[in-house]
Amino acid sequence: MGLFAMALLALGLLVAAVSGPAAAQVILKPNPPGTSSADYRPMPGQAGKDVVWVPSPQSLVDNMLDMARMTKDDIVVDLGSGDGRTVITAAQRGTRARGVEFNNDLVLLSRRNAAAAGVSELASFEQGDIFETDFSDATLVTLFLLPELNLKLRPILLDMKPGTRVVSNSFDMGEWRSDNSIGGDETCRSWCRAYLWIVPAKAEGDWQLGEERLVLRQTFQNLDGSLVRGADERPISAATLRGTAISFVVDGRQYHGEVGDEVMSGKVDGGADWSARRLSRRASR
Repeated sequence: MGLFAMALLALGLLVAAVSGPAAAQVILKPNPPGTSSADYRPMPGQAGKDVVWVPSPQSLVDNMLDMARMTKDDIVVDLGSGDGRTVITAAQRGTRARGVEFNNDLVLLSRRNAAAAGVSELASFEQGDIFETDFSDATLVTLFLLPELNLKLRPILLDMKPGTRVVSNSFDMGEWRSDNSIGGDETCRSWCRAYLWIVPAKAEGDWQLGEERLVLRQTFQNLDGSLVRGADERPISAATLRGTAISFVVDGRQYHGEVGDEVMSGKVDGGADWSARRLSRRASR
């Protein structure tokens, strides 16, 4: 059984649990024949374009936005927004948020839910395919998709502006390890774990640091490398990259700084300034 099929099976097995008190906001009776769009009622487990629909527990939605340190200055985009609860929750906190959902009935339902919550000015919803939608303006992306869809999205997310936060309900990004994770509260029975990634700057390459060459190799937010002068090469250690913030140790001295497109700069041990100019985007071997 492939990963996609296994994930679908897992979703199906846990739909019943999600349909308990944790999903009390959703009416679980299926729509009778001839139901109008205005009376549409989603049912956990119903088929979608690439996934079955399962609502995120509200306590986890709250904790996801807390973990991402969402502020009113953020632009939130929820991919596969379902009944709109993540977008509406963000809007209730004063943040502009947009949902992208393939099922138009869910889009219309989300708009009605936003109107009922009094947040239509901040919460918007559009019908569309998440892989054909431009969400490059987002500073916070939320999603509850299957593992294979997360992996398909991963290159798009990694090309977003460094520092953009990505929060996924339940499923990870493969080799791109999360920067943090969180669970729901005691009322959460299923789908109670979420993961946070901070899109890293593209730091890999050769940089001119004074009279030396800083060589950085990068795998997602992980760094290694060395500081080179002629035949002398000293390895760096304790290297971290969190968005644009970089830190590493060489010769017992800790460097902190910010990575830009062509220049990085900061402080050494909180004292002297340092800066480096990019020489190439691929690290010398």
